[in-house]
Amino acid sequence: MRFLDSKLPTPLLILATGEFFILVANTLLLQTWLAPAAYGPVRIATPLLVSLFCFLSMFGMGVYESRRREGYVGMMLRTAVALFLIALIALTLLASLSAQLAAMQTVFVYSIGSSFLLLAGWRALFPLLVPETRFRKRILVFGSGDRALRIASRTRRESDQKRFLLIGFARDSAASDGDSVSRVGAATFDLGGTSLLALCHSLSVDELVVALDDSTMDTPDLRHSVIAQLSECRMSGIVVIEASEFIEREQRRLDIDLLSARQVALGPSFSMDARRVLIKRVFDIFAGVALLLMLWPLMLATALAIFLESKGGGSILLRQERVGLRGRTFVQLKFRSMVENAEPDGPTWTRPNDSRITRVGAFIRSTRLDEFPQLFNVLRGEMSFVGPRPERPIFVRQFEAEIPFYAARHLVKPGITGWAQLRYPYGASAKDAKEKLQYDLYYLKRQSVLFDLVIMLQTVEVILVGEGAR
Repeated sequence: MRFLDSKLPTPLLILATGEFFILVANTLLLQTWLAPAAYGPVRIATPLLVSLFCFLSMFGMGVYESRRREGYVGMMLRTAVALFLIALIALTLLASLSAQLAAMQTVFVYSIGSSFLLLAGWRALFPLLVPETRFRKRILVFGSGDRALRIASRTRRESDQKRFLLIGFARDSAASDGDSVSRVGAATFDLGGTSLLALCHSLSVDELVVALDDSTMDTPDLRHSVIAQLSECRMSGIVVIEASEFIEREQRRLDIDLLSARQVALGPSFSMDARRVLIKRVFDIFAGVALLLMLWPLMLATALAIFLESKGGGSILLRQERVGLRGRTFVQLKFRSMVENAEPDGPTWTRPNDSRITRVGAFIRSTRLDEFPQLFNVLRGEMSFVGPRPERPIFVRQFEAEIPFYAARHLVKPGITGWAQLRYPYGASAKDAKEKLQYDLYYLKRQSVLFDLVIMLQTVEVILVGEGAR
């Protein structure tokens, strides 16, 4: 099954499907016991509402992120926050809108509590019922040079190989591209007189990743030999993909060092068609207005806290020039979280334990309250809810000179949240900017309304846990 143009890991699909049925069945049984008189739409809607709210809350809290390294305890802690702090509160607010749903409040509470226990048991048994290793693809990398090293260095830990098993690296003396992978202790197989297909069969390879350096394809004869071997493997049923495609699929980012200008200029989805732009704009307007109506008391309280802390002597809003769509600048609005005149010598990066951040500022940064005024930027059309984070012009000029393809992130509107913010911590250097750009480019290539909704859901986790804030 595919989701957001990526194939879902089979164990994860089985786990999530099983949990959804557990939620529905549990709520149905409790409803029969606690509210036998319920009828009509309410009787049908209650199990679906509870299951949907619980499932979306767990998704938003990152419970189904296959790369989580926290283990069982970490997963259950996230589940507890999702069910008791998000789903239960959301269901309570929903019940206040209807007398019939209010009568089901007891079912909501009991269902959330018992579902947590049932999910804890299901997850404890799941590794025994569905061993993760049973569904992992066996991967062989063809190449052992610098390009192959990029794969080796990023797949050393067992947690990096959740969906595949990296057997090793095949080295062809005729197309030798060095032995860079030996630096990280990777297993290598020298073809010698053996064909690539024969090696794949002997190792029971499911997928062959081509990671040959460009220098190995210099001569026509060598090119012909390599292409012939790869074609033979593909015709025998072995999946053959490029190193860049493998990294994109498994790490959900584009590796800039493996990306060519041709791929960015001519590749699919590096621009938005008119229909998608319209849908996104309509969503931004409706969601922006709805959030302002819900959040204005919190925004007013934040403004008051900043005013009181500065004893009425400082500005409440911070106005900064940022680079937006097609390189045009705009004024981004945020609640001020630093002392007044925090940059007397010009723009500087925020540092860990930055003395310029006020006490109120530290709180609103960690909870993302400082970002709320950007809702006005969204309504004005300068920003969107989802997109690459806007940078200041002085840093943009620096990054465009140092980082390939950096200007591509301005093909879409900047966002309040984005894929890079979910996948990479707060960055304060050119190196961090390069890493985050690789996630921004992945978003550009895969952008869709569904992907935007996923990012917005998972932003809930960032707000509650505080990951990436500085």
